[in-house]
Amino acid sequence: MNDKAQNLPGATPEVETADQALKQIVDGFLHFHHEVFPQQQALFKKLASSQKPRAMFITCADSRIVPELITQSSPGDLFVTRNVGNVVPPYGQMNGGVSTALEYAILALGVQHVIICGHSDCGAMRAVLNPDSLEKMPTVKAWLRHSEVAKIVLQDNCDCANEGESMKRLTEENVIAQLQHLRTHPSVASRMASGQLYIHGWIYNIETSEIKAYDAEQDKFITLNGINPMPSATPKGRF
Repeated sequence: MNDKAQNLPGATPEVETADQALKQIVDGFLHFHHEVFPQQQALFKKLASSQKPRAMFITCADSRIVPELITQSSPGDLFVTRNVGNVVPPYGQMNGGVSTALEYAILALGVQHVIICGHSDCGAMRAVLNPDSLEKMPTVKAWLRHSEVAKIVLQDNCDCANEGESMKRLTEENVIAQLQHLRTHPSVASRMASGQLYIHGWIYNIETSEIKAYDAEQDKFITLNGINPMPSATPKGRF
């Protein structure tokens, strides 16, 4: 099918092959290498031997979530870790990627902010609501047990009208649950107690680009708009 035919109303778009998909990625790299990199060569030279990120950003592996794009950050600004469901396992339960990245970000890199960012239309949250969909994905099912607390809180306390409302509330409860898990990590607890670390819970809306942030004092999510006081999920330091 030629390009002209593809643009006709009702025409079926050509399905991208595996080779075409890879070519798009390689072409993107070549554009970066030849066009983008030369314009920012001084920045990359500076980053070649050190990094001092402003924050750690823990978010979902969903391909629609691009932390650097959403926050308009440059290379070196964010220390990013991604996984299915933006999960933070409680300390000691799993010596895995999230726990090790968290410890390194705080103790080696000295980040002062940890942001846990959930998002709208999250497939992981839909799977938590419909666990039968995970019967052929045992590792995903086991991983999402870290979100089970959010599901129980929702079931016991919310009479949601439909799946859309359930998804919204579960996404919020999951971020709150992961913030609680985050505080079980010794490096986090110690830096928070001394007022050297601040934690944040965000939810990004893919369709509107809106971000809502959890405010612990008001116990609700508030829109980030640059006008109202910045919502905070961080208790006051004790030392």
